[in-house]
Amino acid sequence: MQRYFITQEQFGENSVTITGEDARHISRVMRGKPGDKVIVSDGASREALVELTSLEAGEVTAAIIDRLEMNAEPKVKVTIAQSLPKGDKMELVIQKCTEIGADRFVPFLSERTIVQYDSKKEGKRVERWRKIAKEAAEQCHRNRIPEVDSPLGWKALLTSFEEYDLVCYCYEKESGRQLRDMVKPFVEHHPDGGKVLVVVGPEGGFTEQESQAAEAAGAFPTGLGRRILRAETAGMAALTCILYESGEMGGM
Repeated sequence: MQRYFITQEQFGENSVTITGEDARHISRVMRGKPGDKVIVSDGASREALVELTSLEAGEVTAAIIDRLEMNAEPKVKVTIAQSLPKGDKMELVIQKCTEIGADRFVPFLSERTIVQYDSKKEGKRVERWRKIAKEAAEQCHRNRIPEVDSPLGWKALLTSFEEYDLVCYCYEKESGRQLRDMVKPFVEHHPDGGKVLVVVGPEGGFTEQESQAAEAAGAFPTGLGRRILRAETAGMAALTCILYESGEMGGM
């Protein structure tokens, strides 16, 4: 069943109003008609099964049939901090990690970041990333849309480490401490969830100086097994491991 995110203002007591691209999608792409049912969510506290009552190109109204329980979100809130990869790989990271269960995305610039950052194009790029997160959240029936931040500099990212209960950065030179070694005790001490930050470097990896700075800021270097993963793969693998160990994917 199709799912759409709407604002809290569009959520009435007994009905909802769907506008913009979502309304056009329902009326033109899905060829919806009165009597059809969809799911709507305000991404915060309300989700409902609704029945379409009227459709126009720019606005669709629907009656609330049933209030739904919001139970699709992981207890552990995992943020993926990703050094900007080449091409459209950031879009892939956001799409797939949203499907897996990421809570937030923080793009950042590091010493070996290859992408030529253009602040003038930042707004449109972030807008596209957020659209991708929304569509992926709808497709996989998330209760909320992950946040997508504007890109940060390396020093600003280090400062943000204090917001989390655990910070791990993927480091290919780390041969001893593996991600599971960090996650298992974290889960045991945070049975109700907690906030985890996974920091993924660029295609060329972190420099020695960046590794030292990350540790000094409170992060733990961690490996992801014997194989060297691509930059766009590491975050997905780490996120999956964390959610598995926390019981979100059948672990524990």
